[in-house]
Amino acid sequence: MLLLIDAGNTRVKWALVPNGMRGTEALGRWSASGMVDHAQVRQLADNWRGQKIVRVLISNVAGQSMRDTLEQILLGVLGMQPVPLEWFASSAALAGIHNRYRTPTQLGCDRFASAIGAHALFPGAPLIVATCGTATTVDAVTAEGDFLGGMILPGLGLMASSLARNTAQLPQVAEAMEIVGPFADHTDAAIVSGCLAAQAGAIERAVAAHCRSHGDVQCILSGGAAALIAPHLSFSAARVDNLVLIGLHHVVMNASC
Repeated sequence: MLLLIDAGNTRVKWALVPNGMRGTEALGRWSASGMVDHAQVRQLADNWRGQKIVRVLISNVAGQSMRDTLEQILLGVLGMQPVPLEWFASSAALAGIHNRYRTPTQLGCDRFASAIGAHALFPGAPLIVATCGTATTVDAVTAEGDFLGGMILPGLGLMASSLARNTAQLPQVAEAMEIVGPFADHTDAAIVSGCLAAQAGAIERAVAAHCRSHGDVQCILSGGAAALIAPHLSFSAARVDNLVLIGLHHVVMNASC
């Protein structure tokens, strides 16, 4: 069994993959998967204990403390089994993606994995990959698999809470508030409407710029806030959950071929 782990800024996602699964149709077809907030990360041992894990591949953008915690958990789960822990990192080229970042190793490993996963699912199409989580990242990939770069902005929840926290007369608002039009008639909705417009606007601007250079572009949305942002886009976007895990899965299959 292969264990894939995506340690993000807020949550840790994981998937168990049977050995020997091949082909694009295998991506995302896992025997088990789940997600926990950082505070509950030690509960993951219960999900992994007793599984016949032979390989572990981890994407971690949550810092050294999370890395140490995951190592402790996995050591307890795996015991004396000789299972190496592989920490995924960005590189100049891997699994069909050519990383055009000025310094390829400085690209966040989650963004690199997402680009790999997106290109594997939509081969031959120019892509905008928008991951809407604690931060929102919007990245451009060509049909040939060149990762061109992207943009990073505060995520929907972070944007709304920051505005409410730092403006004395504005209340804290719920990011899931229903918005029916662009011009809100009360302050709570005005905050949410503005934040949604900023998120959607960044994605639409990226798609328009990529289209000018590469023709029709497929936009992919992932992350916890994707469902909230999607209705505010002026075009249809493909929703793909667990894109980092899909990218990690593709890396393993690509290396095994």
